[in-house]
Amino acid sequence: MNEAFALLPGYLAWHVLLSASALVLGAAISLPLAVAASRNPRLRWPLLAGAGLIQTIPSLALLALFFPLLLAISRLTESITGHGFSALGFLPSLLALTLYAVLPILRTATTGLMGVDPAVREAADGVGMTPRQKLWRVELPLALPVIMAGVRTAAVWTIGAATLSTPVGQTSLGNYIFAGLQTENWIFVLFGCAASATLAICADQLLGLMEAGAARRDRRRVVAGGAGLLIGVAIALLPLVSFGKPAGYVVGAKNFSEQYILAELIAGRLERDGAHVSRKEDLGSAVAYRALAAGEIDVYVDYSGTLWTNVLGRTDNPGREAVVAELTTRLKARDGVVVLGSLGFENAYAFAMRRDRAEALGVTSLADLARLSPRLKLGSDIEFLSRPEWKGVDAAYGFSFGRETSYQPTFMYRALASGDVDVISAFSSDGRIAADDLVVLTDPKAALPPYDAVVLVSPKRAGDARLMAVLEPLIGAVSVEAMRTANYSVDRDAGKATPAGAARVLEADLRLK
Repeated sequence: MNEAFALLPGYLAWHVLLSASALVLGAAISLPLAVAASRNPRLRWPLLAGAGLIQTIPSLALLALFFPLLLAISRLTESITGHGFSALGFLPSLLALTLYAVLPILRTATTGLMGVDPAVREAADGVGMTPRQKLWRVELPLALPVIMAGVRTAAVWTIGAATLSTPVGQTSLGNYIFAGLQTENWIFVLFGCAASATLAICADQLLGLMEAGAARRDRRRVVAGGAGLLIGVAIALLPLVSFGKPAGYVVGAKNFSEQYILAELIAGRLERDGAHVSRKEDLGSAVAYRALAAGEIDVYVDYSGTLWTNVLGRTDNPGREAVVAELTTRLKARDGVVVLGSLGFENAYAFAMRRDRAEALGVTSLADLARLSPRLKLGSDIEFLSRPEWKGVDAAYGFSFGRETSYQPTFMYRALASGDVDVISAFSSDGRIAADDLVVLTDPKAALPPYDAVVLVSPKRAGDARLMAVLEPLIGAVSVEAMRTANYSVDRDAGKATPAGAARVLEADLRLK
C-alpha cells in the first residue's frame, strides 16, 4: 500500500492533465458544432451520427490507432521542416479521448439549444437582438443546464477511459491496473480503480454544482463549482512542475513481469549513476519498437524472434547466433537501432501442458499435439494468435484446436491450472513452468524461431557513452535460471516481490559492476 501511495502523485497528475485537456478540447469542438446542428437540419444528422460512430470504436483500439498515424505525420513533418513531434503517450491519448468526449456534449448541447421556447426567441428578435446576441444572451444561458449534463457525462467517460492510455505510453492511473493485473498485485488494481472512481465522482459533483447553479440562476454555485475544479486541477498538477530537472532517459517495457523487471534493472543502474529516468511500460510489441526507432524511448529489451518475424518479416530459422547477427546489421542499417547484444538468456514461446494431462494423452511434442488438437483447447497470451510465429508453427504442424482463447499471461497460467485449457503458449524463462510442474513440448520441425533477450538502443542514443557504460555489463550476464527466479518472485502467489525489488535482487546475484 505504501508503494501505491508513493506513485499516486505522478500518476494522478498525468491522469488529471490528460482528462482535463481532453474535456476542454471536446467542449471547444462540440459547442460550435451543436450551434450549427441546431440551426441547420441538414447538418444535424451527419454530425450526431459521426460522433456516435466514434463512440462505437473501442477506446483502447482508438488510442492504439492514433499512434501509427501520428508517427507517420511526425516523420513527414520532420522530413519537410526538420522537426518532428512525439507520437507516443500524451498526444495520441489526448486526441482519442477528445473524440470520446464530443458525443455527450454535442448531443445535449444540440438538444438544449433546440429546446429553447420559440416565444423567447421571438421576444429576442422583437427587441432587436442580433443572431450573435440572441445566442450568447438568451439561447446558451437557457440551454446551459442541459449542456452541463452532457459535460458531466463526458467528464466521467473521459476520466474512466483515460486509464486505458497506458499501453500507448501515457502515464495515468491505469498504470496501477495494467501492472497489477499482470503481476496479480490486487492492491494496485483496487487502488487504481478506487483512485479513478474517486476522481470521476469529485469532478462530477463539482460540475453538478455548476449545473444546479445554472438551472437556478445562482451565480455563487457556478463560481464555487468552477473554482473547486480549478483548484483541484492546480493541486493535482503540482508534481509535474519541473524545477530544472534534466530530461534524462526513457526506459521502455512491454506488458509482462519479465519486462517490468528488466526495465527496472536498467533504470535502477542509470539512477544510481545519477541520471534522471522515466519509464514507459505496458507497451505492445509493435508500439515499443516503433517508439524506439522514432526516439520516443531510449532503451528497452526485446526478443530476437519477435524482431525477426514482426519487424523484418522473416519466416526462416537460421539459428540463434545467425538471427542476432543479422538483426544487428539490418536494424542498424534500416532504422538506426543499435542491437547492443543478448543478455544471455532466451525467452522463447513454448507450448506447455500440465504434466498429468500430457502423460495421460501421451503428448511429448508439437507433432503429438497436432494429432490430438481437435479435442483440445489452446490458451495463449493476447498477442500470440495474431503473430507471425503462430502462423508459422500452425502451418508447420496443422493444428485445429477445438477452442482457442487469449488471456493476459497471468490468467493464461490460471486457465491451464484449472483445466479451462489443455495447452498454453508459455514463455521459456517463466518460473511458473517449473513451479507448476508443466511439461514443455518439443518442436521437432524447429518452427518457432529463437528468442534471445536483446538490449535495443534508440538511434539518438547510439553514441551515448554514459548509457553504453551502464548497459554493457548486462550483456551475457543474465542466465535463464536467474531470470526464472526473478520472474517467479514477482508471479508467485505468496510473498510476492515488486519488479523493482526483483531487479535489485537479480543485480545483486549477478554481481555486476
